[in-house]
Amino acid sequence: MLATLADHPFSDPEWVFERKLDGVRCLAFRDRGDVRLMSRNRKPLTDTYPEVAAALERQRRPRFVVDGEIVAFRDGVSSFERLQGRLGLTDPARARATSIPVFYYVFDVIWLDGYDVTRLELRDRKRLLRSALTFQGAVRYSSHRDRAGEEAYREACARGLEGVVAKRAASSYVHRRSTDWLKFKCVAEQELVIGGWTDPEGARTGFGALLVGYYDNGALVYAGKVGTGYDQATLRQLGAKLRRLSRARSPFDRGDPPSRGTHWAQPVLVAQFGFTEWTRDGRLRHPRYLGLRDDKPALAVVRERPRVVSGRSRRV
Repeated sequence: MLATLADHPFSDPEWVFERKLDGVRCLAFRDRGDVRLMSRNRKPLTDTYPEVAAALERQRRPRFVVDGEIVAFRDGVSSFERLQGRLGLTDPARARATSIPVFYYVFDVIWLDGYDVTRLELRDRKRLLRSALTFQGAVRYSSHRDRAGEEAYREACARGLEGVVAKRAASSYVHRRSTDWLKFKCVAEQELVIGGWTDPEGARTGFGALLVGYYDNGALVYAGKVGTGYDQATLRQLGAKLRRLSRARSPFDRGDPPSRGTHWAQPVLVAQFGFTEWTRDGRLRHPRYLGLRDDKPALAVVRERPRVVSGRSRRV
């Protein structure tokens, strides 16, 4: 179940509010045997986060499917950038050797002891979840707040967190994006597809800037170039990936990307970017690179537009 981006936080006794974590969405499956971890696009994550799988295998409850977010922290705040050191690793020994601690924050239960519980109300599912699992070590419970959504949002932004997710307390769990779950971001972030790069200048190596875009009705729309947020390892490693994906013609169907000193790439890599706002002509203002994502196919990347949910109109 995915949340819909919304415009204004609100308070409501019929909703609960959780902090928005900046990590990787993960479903965990256990049916008496070993635990399996899976990303939102069904990629296996068990060997990438072996300590999470091991912690779930130690649970007393032998049969469950739960939903949550795997995160790493920097200065007490979940950091997708820090989690980059674990993404893509499929050797458990190498994953552990990164020395990047990860935690699985569980916020929902989908299946328990052979029963599909998705039709239960969210508050009932949360009560089941609290009784079903033991939360310690790498497995944590994602706590929530009742009714006081605006206060939760203000506190999240003051602490430098990503934002808040509002969930209708009486809602069932559906396997799609829903307006029963709403996300309110303190910072602007967007997944985008990499369609090319520019030559490096001066002492810089690898590449200068990434050319990025999003899909709109099957057309790849240019959203701007991103020249900040890279360390030397990223410039070297991502630059090598892009050169392997090189193509002769621009993949962008709309927009006006630069042509001088530009190289085009097959539009298959997806990355996360932070920015201040969208400009009137549909470009990112002050964008910065946060890291690659492998949990969403490029064709599924669209521009996120806040939905108006202020007042009673949020009850859609």
